Amino acid sequence: MQKTILLRIFIALICMILVAACGSYMHQPMQSRRAILGPETPAKKILLDLPKAQEKIVVAVYKFRDQTGQYKASETGANWSTAVTQGATTILIRALEESGWFIPIERENMANLLNERKIIRTSRAQYEGGDQNNESLLPPLLFAGVILEGGIISYESNILTGGAGIRYFGADASGQYREDRVSIYIRAVSSANGKVLKTVYTTKSILSQEVSIGLFRYVKSKRLLEAETGFTYNEPSEICVTEAIEKAVQSLIIEGIQDKLWNLKNPKDTTSVAFNNYLEEKRTNYKTDPLGRVLEMNNRGKLVLGISAGSNTFMGDFTSGELRPRTSLSIGAALNSKIYIDSETGYHGLMVQKKVDDYSMFSDLSVRYVFLPFDKITPYLSVGMGFDYNRNGVGLSADRFLPQIKGTFGLEYMVRKNMGVSLSSGWNYYLSDRFDGARNGKYNDASWGISAGVKFYFFKLRQKVSYF
Repeated sequence: MQKTILLRIFIALICMILVAACGSYMHQPMQSRRAILGPETPAKKILLDLPKAQEKIVVAVYKFRDQTGQYKASETGANWSTAVTQGATTILIRALEESGWFIPIERENMANLLNERKIIRTSRAQYEGGDQNNESLLPPLLFAGVILEGGIISYESNILTGGAGIRYFGADASGQYREDRVSIYIRAVSSANGKVLKTVYTTKSILSQEVSIGLFRYVKSKRLLEAETGFTYNEPSEICVTEAIEKAVQSLIIEGIQDKLWNLKNPKDTTSVAFNNYLEEKRTNYKTDPLGRVLEMNNRGKLVLGISAGSNTFMGDFTSGELRPRTSLSIGAALNSKIYIDSETGYHGLMVQKKVDDYSMFSDLSVRYVFLPFDKITPYLSVGMGFDYNRNGVGLSADRFLPQIKGTFGLEYMVRKNMGVSLSSGWNYYLSDRFDGARNGKYNDASWGISAGVKFYFFKLRQKVSYF
């Protein structure tokens, strides 16, 4: 029976993995593919939706290159391929051109351009007559009022890694992921006086995933069944660099308008959706840590009041009891953003079959540690001591106050900055073995349960932000 249950769990996990990854797993290439237009990024659509410029700005890009010096990671030996594209200048020029705000001019291969102009002048002088040094044969080159500098300044590997797996009786399923990050800096420099007008900075994560499922099992004597399947997905680094550059161009345009470096065709467009979304993202960015978590500085408060309800069951010398309801009220105070002192008082039922069916009061004092106080959802751990007032226990009347130690692990989700809902599981261990009237075994009586609750926080707490 137990094997059947475990096998069903394993099959369910396999189905969950395949359903979650069906986009990649079901889109496997079965034949060669024809050339298509290059894929566009979400940042490109946002860039094209920006309001129109009053006048396009002539810009020059000399070099916009990889400044990281990073090579692709390899598990088998040295790999001399670079981690990111070396053609970032071309990507930036395309983003500038299609934004509708800039007129990019050729500067990366200036020698080629000047050489070609020289050839044209020589040819015209030879076939049309005249002085080959006469510059009026060709219109003058455009000059840039703004020069864009910068590059790909950082490539960080393994920012986040993780995975999960299960193996049972020759069958296994596993998945793992890795997140890298690329960072882009662009600065606009005035060609008239060399002043740095604006500097912008964007980042983009690069995700790699692997999912695998295998089976290795003897179906009968000398008959072995072996099967495996899976997929690996690596987000293209060139597409990630492109998205980061397009985001940087968008940022350069909007922040340049704010600083009055260039103007909109319609000044009222500063209230457009594109501007509002960018400004909101900018505000949120100050609350975001390096891992992308949005931090709420004013989460929780100095004083906390809570209410919870759930169920618990007794575990002792006799057969474990049935589930009984549990409810409680709590009050607490903050020592700092992560540590709270909580006092809880409540009413719960404990049942020992054919021995005790008791509903009694309990009270305890505990220390609660909040792991991620600035996140909307965070795990927490609580440990403490207290007592049960056992009214209907089978022990002596002197044993009605039963001291205990407790431990609780839970998750809290902040619905608002001063209100959180939680789900927790706790273990209560009595310091005596007298609740059920028997003193047998190596361990004392105990109980455990699951509760859901709501906490209300009052009075703002000064919190020092810690990213990790």
